[in-house]
Amino acid sequence: MKRKKDVLLKVFISTLYLSAFTFGGGYVIVTLMKKKFVDECHWIEEDEMLDLIAIAQSAPGAIAVNGAIVVGYKLAGLLGALTAIVATVIPPFVIISLISVFYHAFRDNFIVSQVLEGMQAGVGAVIASVVYEMAAEVIHGRKLSSIGVMAAAFAATCFLNVNVIYVVVICILIGIIQTFIHRKRGVAA
Repeated sequence: MKRKKDVLLKVFISTLYLSAFTFGGGYVIVTLMKKKFVDECHWIEEDEMLDLIAIAQSAPGAIAVNGAIVVGYKLAGLLGALTAIVATVIPPFVIISLISVFYHAFRDNFIVSQVLEGMQAGVGAVIASVVYEMAAEVIHGRKLSSIGVMAAAFAATCFLNVNVIYVVVICILIGIIQTFIHRKRGVAA
């Protein structure tokens, strides 16, 4: 019981900290969650973290909250998911509440606008890092068919302007078909 309380406390503090100091949206938090839960705490394997993030991206809603849900659930069940949700939602709620109170003072402040513009450049770099790390993990040790599906999905969304919903549905169907083929042959998917 004490072990579960320790895990819940660590999940709460970690997700609260990540949520409070993650600027630029949910994709930025992916790298930070990986560093915290995979590299530092060793609670989750790297492949498993990629799977959890894929689930978080596929679910509707904010990726930061979805990521916290799947990681919290993996580490401590339903109570872990609830703990992670609360910890992830507190910082943006407090920050937005404070900004709304002082909106008129911030709106026209030159220094604040320059700080936010500078943060955009940093956010771009972090997102590029996330894309590179996730693509490298998919390519490393995967089958040629998985790499082909990833490349086709990228090309369809970026160059052909195919709606992401269609791409996700098609990728789900491809995954189901591959699973049935592998099971029929008796090969692990």
